[in-house]
Amino acid sequence: MTQVPQERTLSDILRERGEMVRQALDRALAAPDPGTDAAREHSQRLYEAMRYMVLGGGKKLRPVLVLLAAEACGGSVEEAMPAACSVEMVHTYSLIHDDLPAMDNDDLRHGKPSCHRAFGEAMAILAGDALLTEAFAVLATGVADVAKARRLAAELAGAAGAAGMVGGQVADLAAERQGSCDERILDIIHRRKTARMIEASAVMGAIVAGASEHYERSLRAYGAHLGMAFQIADDILDTTASTQALGKTAGKDAAAGKLTYVKCYGLAAARDRARAEADRAVDALTVFGHEADWLRDLARFVVERSS
Repeated sequence: MTQVPQERTLSDILRERGEMVRQALDRALAAPDPGTDAAREHSQRLYEAMRYMVLGGGKKLRPVLVLLAAEACGGSVEEAMPAACSVEMVHTYSLIHDDLPAMDNDDLRHGKPSCHRAFGEAMAILAGDALLTEAFAVLATGVADVAKARRLAAELAGAAGAAGMVGGQVADLAAERQGSCDERILDIIHRRKTARMIEASAVMGAIVAGASEHYERSLRAYGAHLGMAFQIADDILDTTASTQALGKTAGKDAAAGKLTYVKCYGLAAARDRARAEADRAVDALTVFGHEADWLRDLARFVVERSS
């Protein structure tokens, strides 16, 4: 009897593409052979800490988004992989530093001890520094088209730096001391801290594929709304999910007095806002046909996920 092949789901795609990213990162972060070189021998522990965090778990949503955006624009997974790896390296560096006692002070990440708990604070800081640096080396050496490499580096740096993720973290830490809700500050924090990197991931896929400005603008809008939907859903999960499900300490944002969408709007309204942002992300893809269906499914996934 002939078996009818089962239709692939977004979960299949996320798992397959995520595994491709993990394999590429495994190769990119292969520790040098120490031999008799004392300096290289000392670097083994650094690589161990970097690999512990990069390869040790996580959804790999941002690098998979790079791949899916590139494919939607007619590009290939192979040509998009250096950009995908660089995004995940920068994202992982941010998680390592966010977990430090001076920042969000969390002992868990991906369901296991965070980097500073496993390797000490000094090594965690250095592992984050190294991942941030290596991300741009991957772009410089892995993207043959110099013009594309330059644009990719600029996009990633802009999303990760003072006007993006780092600046958002500064605003987030400052808001902990305010107490009252300020919806304008809340949006500024999360558009910079979370949404900007997700936006960059979508745009970098378009750049790799050589997409037109029209398609790139569409993916930029998609990524910005997807990032906000993801963050609002994250705030909801911090309130409703368990530590085991999240792989990090549940309820920590509320305990730290952070500005969150649940704190400012309540659970029901936060869910409505997350769905609205996901709908806007889907609406931004009207210039695409069925080639962007996985991206549309991803927008719905981020607000329906349980971890």
